[in-house]
Amino acid sequence: MTTLTVAAVQAAYVLLDRAANLDRVEALTADAAGQGAELVIFPEAFVPGTPIWIDTRPIWDGDEDWFRMLVANALVVGSPDCDRLARIAAGSRVWLVVGVQEREPTGSSLYNTVLYFSPEGRLAGRHRKLVPTGSERTVWTPGDGSTLPVIDTGTARISGLICWENYMPLARFHLYAQGVDVWLAPTLAVGDGWIATMRHLARENRMYVIGVNPVLHEAMVPADFPYRDRLLPESFLAARGPWIEEGNTVIVGPDGGIIAGPVREREETLLAELDLGLVASTRRLMDPTGHYNRPDVFRLLADTSARPPVITIDRAGGLPASVVGLADLVVRAEPEAE
Repeated sequence: MTTLTVAAVQAAYVLLDRAANLDRVEALTADAAGQGAELVIFPEAFVPGTPIWIDTRPIWDGDEDWFRMLVANALVVGSPDCDRLARIAAGSRVWLVVGVQEREPTGSSLYNTVLYFSPEGRLAGRHRKLVPTGSERTVWTPGDGSTLPVIDTGTARISGLICWENYMPLARFHLYAQGVDVWLAPTLAVGDGWIATMRHLARENRMYVIGVNPVLHEAMVPADFPYRDRLLPESFLAARGPWIEEGNTVIVGPDGGIIAGPVREREETLLAELDLGLVASTRRLMDPTGHYNRPDVFRLLADTSARPPVITIDRAGGLPASVVGLADLVVRAEPEAE
């Protein structure tokens, strides 16, 4: 029997403190690995934490200093902090999946990103959220089709989407078609409706689904956090209660049955040993990209090319191979010969 032991880490972040959250990732990963975990998953935007002001108060209303802190604490792929995450994975000999707020080495635009690290300490994959939801668009820019990885761990093929991306059926189908055994859904979504979504996805592709949330109580926001009284207005706390992030972490089996969770209003790491043979046996009934598919009727076109803000054209060396259609544009733009 082929199995994979997974750990879904529902934990509190230290708001807008990258270094402190990296410390949390290291300690919690080591603890999960000590309990036998081979795959450890952290919540959406765990490093350096959620920009909670987009929900606690009107958007763009006095958030300049918080956003400045957010940019300063965002993670750059290839930086020493990113390398540290790789070392954490290697040190615990686990596959490590972490939600981060990412920025490029230059600029201030941020991405809601999930990073995948191998037990050898290699960055094995990166996914940038395709569509930030609602007020999230005031802090995060959309990703593109170049960051939709499906990763073979040697035991299972893992992939997934972030929060409400999981409601995008074509994005799901694109990943399903590449063979996914374990679906990872780092999220901020709460409530029983989200648990129903996790169960639906599990039944839809006959796979394991792991939804993992953060938790944050208002008492966990430091008293000296800048403009704390404006960040957590009394009206917001009166309406929502003290749990800013209440948690909703769950592990679901290929039949849609709940294996562990949901856990709410506390920190907890859910552990489960997944029997990967159940993926194949349940797909005998339903395989949405295999025998239960009609490619003669429906076909999906996915553009997985990167969309950089600038494409530099070298007249001598030609166009980059990934650029489709620009060659004709360049030819048409050439002045006519006299």
